[in-house]
Amino acid sequence: MDIAERYIRLAHAIGVHSEGFVDGYGGPQEWADLTRREPAELQNEAGALLEDVQGVTDDARREFLRVQVSAMQTMTRIVGGEAIPYEDEVRGLYDIDPVRADPNELDAALDALETAVPGSGPLSERIEKLRQKVVVPKDDLLRLAGPILAELRQRTQERFGLPEGEDFSISLVSDKPWGGYNWPLGNLKSRIDINTDLPVPLTGLPDLLAHEGYPGHHTEHSTKEALLVREKGWLEHSIQLMNAPECAVSEGIATNALNAVMDEAEVHDWLCGELATLAGLDSKDVRVFLDVTGVQKGLKNVSGTAALMLHGEKRSEAEVLDFLRRYALATPERARQTLRFIGQPQFRAYIFTYAVGSDLVQGWTKKHGPEGFGRLLREPLTPGQLAAG
Repeated sequence: MDIAERYIRLAHAIGVHSEGFVDGYGGPQEWADLTRREPAELQNEAGALLEDVQGVTDDARREFLRVQVSAMQTMTRIVGGEAIPYEDEVRGLYDIDPVRADPNELDAALDALETAVPGSGPLSERIEKLRQKVVVPKDDLLRLAGPILAELRQRTQERFGLPEGEDFSISLVSDKPWGGYNWPLGNLKSRIDINTDLPVPLTGLPDLLAHEGYPGHHTEHSTKEALLVREKGWLEHSIQLMNAPECAVSEGIATNALNAVMDEAEVHDWLCGELATLAGLDSKDVRVFLDVTGVQKGLKNVSGTAALMLHGEKRSEAEVLDFLRRYALATPERARQTLRFIGQPQFRAYIFTYAVGSDLVQGWTKKHGPEGFGRLLREPLTPGQLAAG
């Protein structure tokens, strides 16, 4: 049995114990073995696989498999009931260090927002009032998604290329802990879901669709399937794992996806011009909310800090909700949505892939430029390799 088959079979075996561990699979169906096996057996299997990975001759393939299988080892310990300290869980699964917000920076950002946001009253209520002016009605979301995706796809094709035959469907869903999701389906296809539990502002729609589609998750998965699975025969890339280092790179790509094909001025002009007109919104309202969200970027690492409070410090949900309402400037509904996300077993450590992954990719592309971003779409780079530059 070759390395890729052992890797895929082990992943599915772990998935029997941890729902959602396998996020997508497009490889041989006979390898998707869901026979239940004991965690101790899986831990031994992961250890043996990790040893054998050292014999892989290609450097890039070997390093990718090494960090991925190391994370699978951590997962076998978790599903076996071992109590792993929360910060060690994050490191063991994602090959990154959890990052806590700087309280002084958060307070400085709040002070800046107090000045930037017009009106009087609680800051979160003033921001929510501005957000409501730029919300896209649920029935209009797919209509607006069409031209946004067309523009993003064209720019992605021109800058990075796309594999022939790639495609995805897009749907509206509800009662989910996330705002948007890309489901890899294999055969260069995926499905994008947009959650409508909370209102979706126009200002966030290009970023959401770039994140999930072009040149984000869909582009990365389909490109790697074409180049790594079909051309190189590295079938380990026909499966996507939820709790593994590849997610830190993937979320780093996705959180920087819009910036990879449009600069900030272009995005603002697009939103305040063509897209505001298509949505039937006042461009002045759109511009005001964009200015506010720009200042809000100073509120960094809030969700990760909330997760550290909840899981690392065992703080109460009420304390975490208070923290989110203060520093994420969240309405009670948005704060509960964030708490729901970081409370999910598959997402409790995943939350750090966004902020840390974003910083890693920003640092990488600052050094390597647009070609560096293209490499991320094509090559199996790891968080450690990005950190090393």
